[in-house]
Amino acid sequence: MQRETMADLVAFLAVARERSFTRGAAGLGVTPSALSHTIRKLEERLGLRLFIRTSRSVSTTEAGERLLQRVGPQLDQIQIEVDGLSELRDKPAGTVRITTGDHVSEHYLLPAISRLLALHPDLKVEINVDIGFVDIAAQGFDAGVRLGETLAQDMIAVRISPDMEMAAVASPAYFASRPPPADPHGLAGHNCINIRFPTHGGIYVWEFEQEGRPLNVRVDGQLIVNDIALAHQGAIEGSGIAYLPLDYVQSSIDSGKLVRVLLNWCPPFPGYHLYYPSRRQQSPALAAVIEALRYRER
Repeated sequence: MQRETMADLVAFLAVARERSFTRGAAGLGVTPSALSHTIRKLEERLGLRLFIRTSRSVSTTEAGERLLQRVGPQLDQIQIEVDGLSELRDKPAGTVRITTGDHVSEHYLLPAISRLLALHPDLKVEINVDIGFVDIAAQGFDAGVRLGETLAQDMIAVRISPDMEMAAVASPAYFASRPPPADPHGLAGHNCINIRFPTHGGIYVWEFEQEGRPLNVRVDGQLIVNDIALAHQGAIEGSGIAYLPLDYVQSSIDSGKLVRVLLNWCPPFPGYHLYYPSRRQQSPALAAVIEALRYRER
């Protein structure tokens, strides 16, 4: 079908439904002569007469009536779908896809997103948990969530959590048979629970800092997992020392299930940020998600 045929069909429907070139032209905002010329060109292209014109009336031929009954509803549906797109411009609707890690999704995303979804029934949010780094543009995500210190410079970032702190923890039973490490170097003599990134397969390097001096340590141990919940449970079960976000293990520390060590080597660092590419026209759906997740100090 030629590109101009769609516009010609709209012109045809205007005349066929009004049974008048004058009223059809008024509805389209063109002159009757221009509309008559368009219909004549359409008839020439189809090789069929679509209208019977008299000085008093306009009616459809058999071919015109068939076109009206078959094509009319199809074009109406197209118009309905096009008009429906305005809802995406005027209110939060459609799907927002976010890539994130497991800890932040449970502690920060889900509570805020659940409240947001209750307010906007036409909004959908897809949360994809992946602790590895993801190219959000290449993978079709609208936004991602990562720690503030790991964000790319060309992204817009919005803080969604307070500053964070890591904690080295193990069970009392584990430390009953060996002394706790005095500093990160002492981890070499301990059974440590490693976390492997699912996406790229690398082992997480434990990052410490004291008085502004960073120290990265590669630890070893019998247990390797790809989920912080498993590392947490493994520490409780006595499998070794785990290195996890403090807010994730705080309740286990408070209850006595875990003992924290190396406190002076774990200063606060920038927390989680939602990041997304710069866009001139940000959708109401993404804007609503950003505002729902934005961190506000209490």
